[in-house]
Amino acid sequence: MDRFSWSTGGPLYGEKEILKQSSVRIYDGDEKTSYDDGSLILTTHQIIWRDSSDFQICISVPLCLVVFCEKQSGGIGRSAKLSVHLQAAQANRTPGPVSRSRYDYVRFSFKNGGESEFHTKLQSAMQTKEWEKTSSQATSSPVSKSSAKTGPIRASGIVGIERKIEENRRVTDKNISVAFQDLTKLMEKAKEMVSLSSNIANKIKDKKGDITDDETVKFKSYLLSLGIPNPVTKETHGSGTHYHMQLAHEIASLLKQPLEENAGIMLLSDAYCRINRARGMELLSPEDLLNACRMLDNLKLHMKLREFETGVLVLQLDSHSDEKVISQTTELVDDSKSLSAQELANLVSVSVLLAKERLLLAERAGKLCRDDSDEGLRFYPNLFAQPMR
Repeated sequence: MDRFSWSTGGPLYGEKEILKQSSVRIYDGDEKTSYDDGSLILTTHQIIWRDSSDFQICISVPLCLVVFCEKQSGGIGRSAKLSVHLQAAQANRTPGPVSRSRYDYVRFSFKNGGESEFHTKLQSAMQTKEWEKTSSQATSSPVSKSSAKTGPIRASGIVGIERKIEENRRVTDKNISVAFQDLTKLMEKAKEMVSLSSNIANKIKDKKGDITDDETVKFKSYLLSLGIPNPVTKETHGSGTHYHMQLAHEIASLLKQPLEENAGIMLLSDAYCRINRARGMELLSPEDLLNACRMLDNLKLHMKLREFETGVLVLQLDSHSDEKVISQTTELVDDSKSLSAQELANLVSVSVLLAKERLLLAERAGKLCRDDSDEGLRFYPNLFAQPMR
């Protein structure tokens, strides 16, 4: 934390803003700081943190001090974090919020996600080194390149031991990061396999090539287990409206065919199970699903969220017709003389809840009437609405 300097937040010569994330907290090593809610801005020259409630509180650290960075996944009650390891602080640096720290790294906690995108952009900025290409870098940067290479401050006693432990920990973390590069390559290969499988699935769909129907069904079952190759997450798309909009597109793409196969309507609870099964480890919360589904109609994605008078929530295709459902339900009740929700569900292969909503819809249209007895709720043709013979 002693690498940070007070800043106005204004751009340096030749500096460009790359990315900005909100609701970010700063840790000095493993210790919490008072900088608990602000915007984290990545530019071509530095990392800037500005307080959300007081814009005059602004600190920055130049990218020339960054050694390497690594992601730390979150968990239950914990936000995902990004650890940034820095070179030693300089004695003649611009004053900052902390004069001396026993840590040589800081951690940024992303409360609303987005650490993956920030990590990728930061690594790219460190590789391009735009700050070295500007003629005024030596005067505009809080520290010079030569001073950035100064060795660590020597200390004795307990402080010296603590610094030695932290140095060993930094080296260990770096070695772990290198070791996990193979895992990253494996994940990239997995994405290639998913893409290849999708291409094969499209060929099967077009029935190109010599392949039997049994082989088609078998291979399709393998493809279903792969799920969504690149699910929308808060880490990659941030949070808020943009995240829910992208999630709505993913839901529409995934559920279009299942909805068509289920008469254009599906319980939201069933949709939740299907989506999370396809997303694998990237599970979706009920709240995020509900917020995304509420955007389907406004985004013109050919489906929408509907709430029946009983409070049941469903996803429904725009092509779904209540008139057609009422006509079909009335015809089935006429043929059977009377039907319960369970009996109708068996006839049309839908859930009992949806079957009951169909019967209630036909009842409100005046086509059916009910008999609610000890044996349960049954629906009959509405003879009162039929002409006298």
